[in-house]
Amino acid sequence: MSSILLTPPAVEPLSLAEAKAWLRVAHDDDEALIGALVAAARTHIEKETRRALIAQTWRIVRDAWPASGRIESYPAPLRQVLTARVYDSAGAAQAIDAEAFAIDGAAAPGVIAFAPYALPRPGRAVAGIEIDVEAGYGATASDVPEPLKQAIRQLVAHWYENRGAGPPDESALRMPATVAALIAPYRVLAL
Repeated sequence: MSSILLTPPAVEPLSLAEAKAWLRVAHDDDEALIGALVAAARTHIEKETRRALIAQTWRIVRDAWPASGRIESYPAPLRQVLTARVYDSAGAAQAIDAEAFAIDGAAAPGVIAFAPYALPRPGRAVAGIEIDVEAGYGATASDVPEPLKQAIRQLVAHWYENRGAGPPDESALRMPATVAALIAPYRVLAL
């Protein structure tokens, strides 16, 4: 199973103005850098927690329907199934009503539940099923839990303060302990 990002978040959890205020940067010279650091920090926090912070669209690709009637999916939290389709042996897509699926958005990983006997079987052996879902805490920065926003602030500050022309020392490469502590309750570990 794979998850493919279709639509990235429309906004960042931390605005450029908020990031500049946190960094105590009054000039406009580093705005592009700071904006890039915010996006990179969000991506890093999402990777470490296996969560989507701001609403985004993902495609879940499966070869076959699991007999359990459950598909576990990252990133969490799942918000809704948008579309689903099954491909026949000729490669033609057959749409499946999104109402055929139930979402457990509180679970991490998210769970897409369905009645496997009620869905058409894919006709091709590989990537015969595609389910497009929306994941994330919400569409605005105010929907993101404050500890995760604080982790982004601190990671942006760490990267901003440790940038430079030379090779970074080992301490600049490590995630600060405060960031690790802030995201620890949100991490979903793979076994």
